[in-house]
Amino acid sequence: MSSVEAILSYVVKQFSAYVGFAIIVIGLTCNTLNIAVFTQLTIFRGKQSSFYLTTESIVNCFQISILFTLRTLIYAFAYDPSQTSIIWCKLRLAIAQTCAIISMTTVCFAAIDQYLSTSYHAHIRRLSTLKLAHHLTCILICLTLLHGVPYVIFYNIQSPAGCMSSSRSFAIYVSFFYYCFLTGLLPIIVSSLFAILAYLNVRRITRQRTPIIRRRLDRQLTAMILVRVCLLIITVLPFTAYQIYLFKASTDIKGTLQIAIEQLVGAVAYIVLICNYSVCYFYIVIY
Repeated sequence: MSSVEAILSYVVKQFSAYVGFAIIVIGLTCNTLNIAVFTQLTIFRGKQSSFYLTTESIVNCFQISILFTLRTLIYAFAYDPSQTSIIWCKLRLAIAQTCAIISMTTVCFAAIDQYLSTSYHAHIRRLSTLKLAHHLTCILICLTLLHGVPYVIFYNIQSPAGCMSSSRSFAIYVSFFYYCFLTGLLPIIVSSLFAILAYLNVRRITRQRTPIIRRRLDRQLTAMILVRVCLLIITVLPFTAYQIYLFKASTDIKGTLQIAIEQLVGAVAYIVLICNYSVCYFYIVIY
């Protein structure tokens, strides 16, 4: 290994460890405060969008405290339990995809619900109910758990590569469809579209004779969701682009320097991705 490659490897480890731990602490703090705000403040209690955002924060706390912490420890101490424990090899990816899909989908649900609840048409507003939010969340959890079953089946410890899929077709599905589309482009497109539509609805509400309390709450929730969607785009898009690059370059012959550079870019993209699960909603003041 040349000196340049050694330096890049050192930078990846130090950056991932120290910045990763800092974001983990911030993420746990922010999500805990999010849960407290949405469950304790009367103005948010009973709102469908608040329920979705609370669900997202609970899942994020679980994901950050277990998955992201262990991932950061791998960089800090160079020990990966998924390479030696067959149980953790299977469960880690199953849990990770479950949490990621639930977190991003609830953001999409919140954006869609905010569009429905702020609609000018009464029949569209009636589609937004807390009961529907509960049912959709339960269905989402069940579907993501089923989606995680193939990870338990196909992932095994294979020497010398370590924990990886024994099925090439499923590995391609994970590399391209899951990372690039299911938790990448799809939530970005859906959440962006409905967040913009909700924003346009709120602008229309401000020009109508609507009770001031409803206007303030609609503006507050729409602002939160719009900011959340913007952060989702900023934090998820680099990792999605990186995964698309890896998929296209998977058959290329690479030198050690190129691999070291890719690891550095991947580490930065992953740290940025963690920021997606460390969003603070409580800082947006009601106006």
